[in-house]
Amino acid sequence: MIKIATYLTAFGLFGFLAVSPAAAQSNTKPGKTSTSEATSSKHTTKMISDAAFAREAAEGGIAEVKLGQLAEEKGSSQEVKDFGKRMVTDHTKVNDELKADAAKEKFTLPTEMSKRDQMAYDRLSKLSGAAFDRAYARDMVSDHRADIAEFLKESKNGKQEWAKDFASQTLPTLREHLKQAEEVLHAVEPAKTKKS
Repeated sequence: MIKIATYLTAFGLFGFLAVSPAAAQSNTKPGKTSTSEATSSKHTTKMISDAAFAREAAEGGIAEVKLGQLAEEKGSSQEVKDFGKRMVTDHTKVNDELKADAAKEKFTLPTEMSKRDQMAYDRLSKLSGAAFDRAYARDMVSDHRADIAEFLKESKNGKQEWAKDFASQTLPTLREHLKQAEEVLHAVEPAKTKKS
């Protein structure tokens, strides 16, 4: 969360600097906003929201690939290994699509997962066998539920078409991943004993 606030502050500062020269040359009275300033400020706000979404999506996509590779390596069940392989394949493709969109929009995406995701990776890398399978499957269910909520929000409320389109086009894949993650979790969780 702190990283997002820092990122948004940086973009806010960039937006302020971009608007400041126009404000300095403006003939409007102090306290009044010219049409060009309002438009520029509004555009900066749109960029912040969509750029923050893209940054988080990129970090999350990188994490999905790294965690998928870990699952292929450390998973003890075939379901976990297969799911990990699918995460690597699907999220590599999605990451490449996002990179292409970002290049067109002329902004740079992160190349590493977030600190939070790195902590999850480190925690999972210390597990093995059935304990790894269960923890990985639980994390994937939780993560994909959160991802779907964020991508759905962006697809409806995003300001720039490229970001809305990316979110909308990625949602079906994320929903498939959630369904498969739930199936994997069901397969690796020990059966609940019924009380008589």
